[in-house]
Amino acid sequence: MSSEEKMQAGVSPDEIALIPALSSQVAIRVSNLSKCFQIYEKPSDRLLQMLARGFKKYYREFWALKDVSFEVRKGETVGIVGRNGSGKSTLLQMICGTLNPSGGDIKVDGRIAALLELGSGFNPEFTGRENVYMNAAVLGLTKKEIDARYAEIEAFADIGQFIDQPVKTYSSGMSVRLAFAVAINSDPEVLVVDEALSVGDELFQRKCFSRIESIKAKGTTILFVSHSGNIVVELCDRAILMDAGELLLVGEPKEIIGKYQQLLYAPQEKRAEIRSDIALAAVVPVMGVDTALPVPVKEAEDYFDAGLKSDCMIETDSQGAHIQNPGIKTLDGRPVNTLVRGRKYKYSYQVHFSQSATLVRFGTVIKTKSGFPLGGVLSVPSQDLTIPYVSAGTVIDVEFEFNCILSSGVYFFNAGTFGALGQDETVLHRLIDAVAFRVLPIKQDIVTEIIDFGFSPRVLIND
Repeated sequence: MSSEEKMQAGVSPDEIALIPALSSQVAIRVSNLSKCFQIYEKPSDRLLQMLARGFKKYYREFWALKDVSFEVRKGETVGIVGRNGSGKSTLLQMICGTLNPSGGDIKVDGRIAALLELGSGFNPEFTGRENVYMNAAVLGLTKKEIDARYAEIEAFADIGQFIDQPVKTYSSGMSVRLAFAVAINSDPEVLVVDEALSVGDELFQRKCFSRIESIKAKGTTILFVSHSGNIVVELCDRAILMDAGELLLVGEPKEIIGKYQQLLYAPQEKRAEIRSDIALAAVVPVMGVDTALPVPVKEAEDYFDAGLKSDCMIETDSQGAHIQNPGIKTLDGRPVNTLVRGRKYKYSYQVHFSQSATLVRFGTVIKTKSGFPLGGVLSVPSQDLTIPYVSAGTVIDVEFEFNCILSSGVYFFNAGTFGALGQDETVLHRLIDAVAFRVLPIKQDIVTEIIDFGFSPRVLIND
C-alpha cells in the first residue's frame, strides 16, 4: 500500500512515518502460522496415497499448530511454555527453517543460531575440531571468523584432548558441550533454544546461563522453550503460553507461568473451562504493542483431583501399628488435595494398633518434589507427654491443622507413628510421601520462593 493509499485509508502522516520504524525493531514476525502432519496407520498407506492422486485420503490430519501469530522485538527475550504436545518445538523448527509450514508466514531479521537438538548436526566420523568448523560454517561464519573464535569455543566446551577424537567416541554430555560452545560463540543476532538449557551437569548449566545473560546484555534476541518457570521468569521480558497447537496468551512472564501451572495442574474435567478462561485474557500483538482484554477475576477454589496421587510412597516395616487413610480436608471436612494459599486445612490419618504399645505419639513432615523437608511437627514435644499405653485393637484418629503458606507447586505429606520398644523410642510405622498435594498459583503473586512468610513490602522514596 502506497503512502497515498494509506492516507485514503485513514492513516495519518505521523502514523505512516512510524510504521517503518516499528517494523525495523521486529526480529521475528510469525503470522497465521499452521502446521499439519499426515499420520498414516501403516507404511503401505503412503503408496496408496500416491496412487490415489488426491481422490481419497489414506491418512488422518494432525494439526500441530493452528494460526499462531506473534512478534519478538529486537533485543527481547521471550520464553515459550506449554504442556507436552502443545506445538512449542514444532514452532521453533519452522522459525529456524528446518520444518516447512502448512500455512502462514515467518520473517526473521538477522543471523539466527539454533539450539534445537544439540549435536544432531555432528558427523560422528569427524573429530570435534572438524565438526566445529563444519557447524560454524553452517551458522554463517567464514573460516577466518572460525579461526579467530576457535580457542574460545574449545575453552568453553572444555572436553580436553577429545577435541581431536571422532565424535562417535564422545559421551552425550561432551557432544552437548561442544554443540553449545559452537552455537553460543557464533555471535547470533537471533538465538533460538529448545530445552537445551536443561542438559548437562549443574556447573555446565550455570556456565550456559552466564553466557546467555552476557549475549542478552549485548542486545541479542532470544526465543526459547522451557518447562522451568523459574528460568522463564528470571530471563524473559515476555512469555507465550501455548496449548494444543494454539497460542493462548502473551504477557508478563510471571503471569504466564501462573496460567501455565494452572492449566498444567488442572483436573481433566476442569481443563476446558480453565483453558477458556485463559483464552479470554488473550493478548493481541499490534505493531509490537500488547493490548490485553479485561478478564473477570475469579476467586481460587480448592478441590480434590482424583488423578493427583503419590506414585513414590515408601512404607516402613510395621512394629504393631498400621497407618491408614491419610488425606487432607477443609475445616468443614471436605476432602481436597488442590489447595489455596492462605487458607487453613486439616491433614489426618488413622492408626490401627495390632499390638499394644507404650509412649505413643505421632508426626508429619511436608517435603518438596526433590525430597527436601520444608517443615514437620510432632503431636507432643517429649516422651513425658505421650500416650502412656495403647492396647491391641485400638484405632486412633490423628489430625494436624495447618496454614497453607506454600508457593504454587506439588508437595508431599509424610505420616509417622512412634512408640517405645524397651526404653528407646522407635518408629512403629511410617509412610513416606503418603499424600501428594498441589498449591494453586495466585494472581499478582509477589512471593519468589517456596514459603510465603507474609511479607508486606513498603518502599519509601526520599527526595
